[in-house]
Amino acid sequence: MKTIAAVLVGANQPLELQEVEIAGPRADEVLVRMVGSGICHTDLGVVHEPAPGQTPIVLGHEGAGVVEEVGTAVTRLTVGDHVVMSYAHCAECDHCRSGIPQHCRQFVPRNLVGTRVDGSSPLSRGTQPVRGSWFGQSSWAKHAVVEEQNAVKVESALPLALLGPLGCGIQTGAGAVLNTLAPPTGSSIVVFGVGSVGLAAVLAAVVAGCSTIVAVDISDTRLQKAAELGATHTVNSARRDPVTAVKDATHGRGAQFSVECIGRPAVVRAALECLQTPGVCATVGFQGPSNDIVIDQGHLLFGRALVGVIEGDAVPGNFIPRMVELHDQGRFPFESLIQAFPFTEINAAVDAARTGAVVKAVVTFADEQDQT
Repeated sequence: MKTIAAVLVGANQPLELQEVEIAGPRADEVLVRMVGSGICHTDLGVVHEPAPGQTPIVLGHEGAGVVEEVGTAVTRLTVGDHVVMSYAHCAECDHCRSGIPQHCRQFVPRNLVGTRVDGSSPLSRGTQPVRGSWFGQSSWAKHAVVEEQNAVKVESALPLALLGPLGCGIQTGAGAVLNTLAPPTGSSIVVFGVGSVGLAAVLAAVVAGCSTIVAVDISDTRLQKAAELGATHTVNSARRDPVTAVKDATHGRGAQFSVECIGRPAVVRAALECLQTPGVCATVGFQGPSNDIVIDQGHLLFGRALVGVIEGDAVPGNFIPRMVELHDQGRFPFESLIQAFPFTEINAAVDAARTGAVVKAVVTFADEQDQT
C-alpha cells in the first residue's frame, strides 16, 4: 500500500512529505496507523548529521497509533488495538531474556541504523529503498510496520495522539527516577536540565514521594514549569553555582540522588559533586558517542556513584502501562509538557523542538480525532 512519510533526504534539509510504498507486515510484525508521534532529540541529531549512506530515511520513534493489520505469528495484538511504540530489541539475547532489553546485544543495529537487522526496510519509493525502521518504527509517517514486541497495548483517558512520548523521552526521565534510582519516600533529588526528559524526572520524583526536589536549568521559563510540576527548589545555573545551591537546599548535606539530562562535562560533574555520601547520579544526557568527562575520583571513592541510563532502564511492556495508570490516577500529568502540531507542519515542530520553543513537540495526523 501507499502512505505519506516525512523523509529526510540530506543533512539539515527540511523534511519532505512524500508518498512512499509500505510493505505489509512480516509474520512477527504489525501495521500501525499513526495517530501521533513525538519529536525527540535523538531524531534531531540525525536531521543535523546523518551517517554516511543513512538517507533517505524516515525518522520518529515516539509513535502511537492503531493496529490495522497483524502478521501470521502475532498473538498479543489484534486489529483495532491502541498501541504506543518503543525501542526495538531482539527478545532472544541473554540481556533481553534476563529482563534488561534496553541493553539488547543488537540495540544499535535494531534502533540506530534505520533498517531491519537483515538490512531491509518496509518503505520504498519506486525502485529506491527508504530507510523505514528507525528504532524499529520510523513513526514520522501515516503508517509504520513494527515488530509485535515493540508495540505496547494501552488504554487511557488521554487522547491516543499524546501518548507517543511515553515510548522514549518521558520514559527515559521517569524511568531514571523510578527504575534506576528508586528514591525512598522523603529523600532528596536534583534534576539537571528540565526539558521534556528532566521534567518527566521531576514528575516521577513527585510520584516517588521525594521531599526535596531541586530543578537546575538556565531557562527561567523551564524552571517555572518545574516548580508548577512539583519542584521544591529551582536554580538558574547561569546565575548561581548549582552545587552550592543544592547544599543550601539540603541543609549542607547535599542531595541523595541526581538526574543529569544534558551530558556536558561541567553538568555531569556538578550533578556528581552536589551529592552527599553515599549518593547516586543517573546520567541520561547525550552529547555524541565521544564525550570525554574528567571527574575527581575522590568523589566516587567516598561513596558517590555515577551510573549511565538508557531508555529509563525500562521494560516498555511494563513501564508504559505503569505511566498510563499513574496519569489516569492524576499523579503523572505528562500531557502538560506537550504541544501538538499537525503532521503537515512537521518542520515547524522540528524547529520548535530544536530551539527549545516547546518542551515536547508531538505531530498529530489528519485523522487524529478518530481514536477507534
